[in-house]
Amino acid sequence: MTNESFQRIFLIVMDSVGIGEAPDAAEYGDAGADTLGHTAAHRGGLKMTEMEQLGLGNIKKAEGIKPVEYPAASYGIMQEASNSKDTMTGHWEIMGLHIREPFRTFPDGFPSELVQQLEEVSGRSVIGNKVASGTEIIKELGEEHMETGALIVYTSADSVLQIAAHEEIVPVEELHRICEKARGLTYDAPYMIGRVIARPFIGRPGAFERTSNRHDYALKPFGRTVMNELKDAGLDSIAIGKISDIYDGEGITEAVRTESNSDGMNKITESAKEDFHGISFLNLVDFDAKYGHRRDPDGYGQALEEYDSRLPALLDELREDDLLIITADHGNDPVHHGTDHTRELVPLLVYTKRAAHGDDLGRRMTFADIGATIADNFGITLPEHGESFLQQVHQSGGE
Repeated sequence: MTNESFQRIFLIVMDSVGIGEAPDAAEYGDAGADTLGHTAAHRGGLKMTEMEQLGLGNIKKAEGIKPVEYPAASYGIMQEASNSKDTMTGHWEIMGLHIREPFRTFPDGFPSELVQQLEEVSGRSVIGNKVASGTEIIKELGEEHMETGALIVYTSADSVLQIAAHEEIVPVEELHRICEKARGLTYDAPYMIGRVIARPFIGRPGAFERTSNRHDYALKPFGRTVMNELKDAGLDSIAIGKISDIYDGEGITEAVRTESNSDGMNKITESAKEDFHGISFLNLVDFDAKYGHRRDPDGYGQALEEYDSRLPALLDELREDDLLIITADHGNDPVHHGTDHTRELVPLLVYTKRAAHGDDLGRRMTFADIGATIADNFGITLPEHGESFLQQVHQSGGE
């Protein structure tokens, strides 16, 4: 293989597809967690022919997924260096940051001190204050909200504070102002909440529906990421799915929304048909949001097989000077206790048509190795954390 740089790098994060407990999993209550392994076992095996050929079975033993003698991709295992197991931390680390103080989650609802502050800054009382599905909580509390004007406040397994209000009771502009104030209250310790989300809805009891006037108030990454460097160097940094929200728009040249994993695979395949110089970065959220948190191993397994069936269309569009990286950001074992993410190792698959086959990239001690590799390839400022595996990819597979 030549050492010529790749013109385009495609990065897919299979949100929550962990491959077994991290060394420190017990500290997070996650001893024994294994998202891929347990999902495969529950379903009596997974049919993931494409990922198997790329080398998934060479890094993870899972029912139905076998190792192959000459995997098409280079393969490895990555361990998270940051002290967390959430989506934002995992993605920020992929792009070169290490997060020492994890974002907080609130499985028992928010502290009374914060609720009181929200009531003071909004001039409205708060109802709810628990972990809930957004559609279910407006069914449950929407009528009371309409009668009293109280804000429906709720959270999820993620680090998020959500405020729902009917557009006729709390105008959208007012709800957005309240959420801006809530964001100001929760940036720092002791709360350290990843996102505040305005969730307006309309309709009548029994027929409420959320509107498109949702607005996310995220945190900007705590330092410059590889994406900032790409954008500043005049390179393309295309964000597909919830990538733009995760980085609060930082370092992004184009944001593309998606409706599902299937739509995400369509969008990244379409981007492969375009001429660009830089990265196309996709998050596939359904694994996590629809099946992991809901502890649905059947749905999780079906989603994995569906994703696998969509890979050939993308691979067909890749050019000789393209690189494809597939990984994950944490685990979310659908047979584990609770509803939270799980602290797990994640897969690393790196594919290029230049290589006859891939090689073993070993165990990487930080997700930031991906960001370092991207920076190394494009000749931009390297992140403080991470070690590039670009040279190993160039040397893989012989000729």
